[in-house]
Amino acid sequence: MIEVMSRAFVKDSDGAEGQELPELRVSPHRNLVTPAGLRQVEATVGQLQTGLSEARATEDRAAIARIQRDLRYWTERLRTAEEIAPSQASGTVRFGSTVALERQGGERVEYQIVGEDEADPAHGKISYVSPIARLLIGASVGDVVTLADRDAKILEIG
Repeated sequence: MIEVMSRAFVKDSDGAEGQELPELRVSPHRNLVTPAGLRQVEATVGQLQTGLSEARATEDRAAIARIQRDLRYWTERLRTAEEIAPSQASGTVRFGSTVALERQGGERVEYQIVGEDEADPAHGKISYVSPIARLLIGASVGDVVTLADRDAKILEIG
């Protein structure tokens, strides 16, 4: 009799058995970054290089494979990074802008429009290719935009 084991008990490949890890997908969009985002990418590359040296020293093949894959991704992101300096008060929402909105009901929310790799929606940082950012880019103070199911008025642009 053959028993079938649940997938919960089967280890997925981590590169240790000589199998190649799938490459991380590089976005087809321009790699726009804020100055802080560029520093973040540079720091990630540095951390991965250190981690690779440590993994090689301990001959951890799985870690070496994983770190090399991640390093290829982040090195490419660093190579293609287009740093966008903060815009001077142009009156419209642009890449790098911080936008204060008031939703119906008086709730205030702020978003900063940043590059894809520095996006952190839980902290108000949204990618410039996100649906919300696309609605906001080009808008001005006083404009009303529809976010999800409610309207929001742009109060400030910084």
